[in-house]
Amino acid sequence: MREDSDPYYIESSRPMNRILPLAAVLIVNACATGSPATSTSSPSPSRNDPAEEQAILATVQRMFDAMRTRDTAAFRDIFEPNARLVGMRTRQTGEHVVQAISWERFGSMMAGDTRGTWIERAFNPDVRIRGTLATVWAEYDFHFGDRPSHCGVDAVQLLKTSAGWKIVSIADTYETAGCPPRETPR
Repeated sequence: MREDSDPYYIESSRPMNRILPLAAVLIVNACATGSPATSTSSPSPSRNDPAEEQAILATVQRMFDAMRTRDTAAFRDIFEPNARLVGMRTRQTGEHVVQAISWERFGSMMAGDTRGTWIERAFNPDVRIRGTLATVWAEYDFHFGDRPSHCGVDAVQLLKTSAGWKIVSIADTYETAGCPPRETPR
């Protein structure tokens, strides 16, 4: 892996635009069929508001769309100014190092990359929300055009601001081996 030329960002295997309607159906169904709490000693787990969950997933999808179109202006609207992208990377020497970059540097890498369209897709997102904090944990895959690059898990942290949900940090696993076989993105 090339340290500075490979994106450290994550992709998912199913486009979010296919996940959002399914996620909404599953959430509504879970809320409608949930069993009542049987114990009064501890509160029942809270359920996500489907509209908030959709807004959060839509923010992550806007990031993937901006990556695909190399739209750095869209990045400005998605990320908080001090947002960081973090992950473990392996140098050519085999040494494992923590890579932490700003969203601006990531956007610059994306805009200047010539290896093909950046396509990241998320699968099986798990959204957790509490007040103004949200986390999306999702498997992903990443392609340069139709060529697979890596896969892994994205952990996206978002805060709800007066302008809506904004990404404040992303951590990923960046796995170059053992990626599940998935349909090539279009």
